[in-house]
Amino acid sequence: MKPDIHPSYRFVVFRDINNGDEFISRSCASARDTCEIDGQEFPLIVLDVSSTSHPFYTGTQRIMDTEGRVERFRRKYGFGGGETDSADDGPADASADAAADTPAGS
Repeated sequence: MKPDIHPSYRFVVFRDINNGDEFISRSCASARDTCEIDGQEFPLIVLDVSSTSHPFYTGTQRIMDTEGRVERFRRKYGFGGGETDSADDGPADASADAAADTPAGS
């Protein structure tokens, strides 16, 4: 390996600012601050989000109400394919009424 071209790969402390959780890992990232863990001083890198505070990993992620969005779209643009509370659903009921009015023998 060529000397003086590779970054310094060392142990660093990552701290999540949302919940204060800290973990030690190895990184080439530069850090201005330091912190002491178990009597040793490590460079400190502050994180906005980590797996201990991200909603997906903690199970607090909100799930969008997609059924409500589909129903709102159908009401807005007049599609009657979904389950709605109104009796007049537009084109879907019109074809059913037309089929009921035709004689069975013709």
